[in-house]
Amino acid sequence: MNKYKVCVYAISKNEEKFVKRWFESVKEADEIYVLDTGSTDKTVQLLEELGVHVTTDIITPWRFDIARNKSLDLVPKDTDICVCVDLDEVFEPGWRKILEDNWDLDTNRARYNYNWSLNSDNKPIVNFYIEKIHNRNNYIWEHPVHEVLRYVGSAVENFKVIDGITVNHYPDSTKSRSSYLSLLELSVKESPFDDRNMHYLGREYMYYGKYQEAIDTLIKHLSLETSTWKDERCASMRFIGRCYKYLGRYNESEMWYKLAIKEAPYLRDPYIEMAILKYLQEDFKLVEHYVLLALDIQSHPKTYINECFSFNETPYDLLSIACYHLNKKDDALYYIDLALKYNPTDERLLNNRKLILEMN
Repeated sequence: MNKYKVCVYAISKNEEKFVKRWFESVKEADEIYVLDTGSTDKTVQLLEELGVHVTTDIITPWRFDIARNKSLDLVPKDTDICVCVDLDEVFEPGWRKILEDNWDLDTNRARYNYNWSLNSDNKPIVNFYIEKIHNRNNYIWEHPVHEVLRYVGSAVENFKVIDGITVNHYPDSTKSRSSYLSLLELSVKESPFDDRNMHYLGREYMYYGKYQEAIDTLIKHLSLETSTWKDERCASMRFIGRCYKYLGRYNESEMWYKLAIKEAPYLRDPYIEMAILKYLQEDFKLVEHYVLLALDIQSHPKTYINECFSFNETPYDLLSIACYHLNKKDDALYYIDLALKYNPTDERLLNNRKLILEMN
């Protein structure tokens, strides 16, 4: 006998290749509601055939928060627990029972594991907590993109951390992010003192190769009074350093990487970025130095800030190359073998191993 009424809600557009897998992972819910925002494939048909409640609404101009709020509006008012999960995300089985076993009458919202990036063996590379399970009332989504769920109740919000629940993310690499930049610019215009959105906008400028705009925006992020989370501040500093690296201004890049290390010395990411810079400068002694400092950090914090390259083959690849140039054949071979454990079919790594074996 279930203790609570649990409903899943989502938005969709042209997700036909994900529908069956997604449904199998969320069907433990009592009811499932999807707002389709204009699919031209078989998404709606497939969802309806599986018994999902589907409503179509074309949102113009597009905003993620409006779509999320409209999808939440579909969920009946007598629902106890709402679960927002996108169609490219998959719950690990048994989540419903774990949720009910941990949920209390005074719980408003749950934090649980999110594997944002997984390797070819389905092992997480980047893992952090997300918070998209919540009460039916007193919540709204806000911001045009990178939308967040905001509590609007009068009482204190009561979170429950549920480590037993895990969602895996399998993104569609063919989908365009072309709308993100303009939506982030709008988001910052609407909320100019929101540190999170300022950071995301700076990062998006970097992705688009708008390096000076990225630097200026990320410096604004660091200047905001609300910019206090060291992990995110470190990321802004890293991105500034990365932009200067792309611009060929290595001295300024190094300065910002040093600031990033000082800001969050407990994270691998700034050390690895510094090592990559030193690789470009062919300073292999410092490549070795910074990678070894990174590898001394064994913790893998539950934060979206973590970069995939800090926990995959990259550190060992860099170390192997550094040791090769420093004439440390045994170490170079040891580290290339560690890199190959992460990526055993990579041709460049395999060729590097042959070169190491040919060393005098």
